[in-house]
Amino acid sequence: MLLTFYRLLARLPLGWLHRLGRCLGLLVYRSSADYAARLRANAALGGYEGEDFARRSAAAAGEGALEIPRVWFRPDRALAECRTDDWDAVQGALDEGKGILFLTPHLGCFEVAARYYAHRGGPITVLYRPPRKAWVSQLVEGGRRGPNLDTAPANLQGVRQLVRALRRGEAIGILPDQVPGNGEGVWAPFFGKPAFSMVLPGRLAAQTGAAVVLAAGERLPGGQGWKVHFVRLPGPVPETAEDQAAWVNAGMEAMIRRCPEQYLWGYNRYKAPRGETPPAA
Repeated sequence: MLLTFYRLLARLPLGWLHRLGRCLGLLVYRSSADYAARLRANAALGGYEGEDFARRSAAAAGEGALEIPRVWFRPDRALAECRTDDWDAVQGALDEGKGILFLTPHLGCFEVAARYYAHRGGPITVLYRPPRKAWVSQLVEGGRRGPNLDTAPANLQGVRQLVRALRRGEAIGILPDQVPGNGEGVWAPFFGKPAFSMVLPGRLAAQTGAAVVLAAGERLPGGQGWKVHFVRLPGPVPETAEDQAAWVNAGMEAMIRRCPEQYLWGYNRYKAPRGETPPAA
């Protein structure tokens, strides 16, 4: 049923999907006081205050939700609607031959960035958390996989899969602003507030020597598609896990400021996993 619904949505023009998504995003914002309050509080940490910004951001979150079927099930059309001015950053990393670690925050269309690289650059393996329900997991895996695009589960087996891909000189992709589990992260500043942050990106970069490149698909107005941004994080990789996490977070902050309304400010980024205590202010 859900697969059929996604395939039907994928056939709609992108502009229609975005208009429907804006309505959906605003509906969720108005119906959930907790979500709305969290969105406003997190955005204010970045300096984006006011109800007008919050509503635009909620609408953009809805756009992001409804454009996913198009990226998954009409990838050729989606790729035709992508462009970039930053391919030199990717080509330079490819020329080094040590693999590329793409870090894609929840900004704009984060699903399209990996697919764009797979189409133009080569094989990429993307880390993801399998949904708990098997039928949802089948939908997600089927939608995300494609030519030159594979997935790896967020467990020890998946991490080994990522390392092997980097050793082959291929690319991998991680969503670095997801809250990791207990023992898998450190506290590092994110827009000035301690956030429990992944240690995996820093460890992989230090272990393999792979180039670290931030990637994001900025949503263009009027259903015109996406502009894919690529920004290489400057080296060297910091030595400690705390400094590595701060290094990644600072890079994400700069990327988010390019199109701040399109970041998922409503995500509970500052939650503490069980057994972890935020540092004292």
